[in-house]
Amino acid sequence: MKFLNSLVTWWNSQTLNTRIHTWRNGVKVGEDEQGNIYYTTRDSKRRWVIFNGEAEASRVNADWHGWLHHTFKDTPENKPFAHKKWEKPHQENLTGTSMAYAPDGSIRILEPKSRSDYEAWQPE
Repeated sequence: MKFLNSLVTWWNSQTLNTRIHTWRNGVKVGEDEQGNIYYTTRDSKRRWVIFNGEAEASRVNADWHGWLHHTFKDTPENKPFAHKKWEKPHQENLTGTSMAYAPDGSIRILEPKSRSDYEAWQPE
């Protein structure tokens, strides 16, 4: 079923056209920690990613993002970047999901705390 879904929906890995294009023209250059696979054409003019699961651009980390957009010639696997100790690991954008950040007092929180610093306006 997963294979059939990927053939007809763009958000499940790759469509049939992408699968054929990758098979005919793609050269695999690497894979990231999430299982996303990166390809380039034989002449290195075009670069693309095949997502492992849902196609969400924020799942591409900064190292591979730079390679995809021709900022870096070498892949992060061939020439790893020196990361600073204060850098946090890559995290996909969770906006619009149930795991998105909600600050205290947000209307998204099911059981909001009682607030003593706020008094609702009441019309006279």
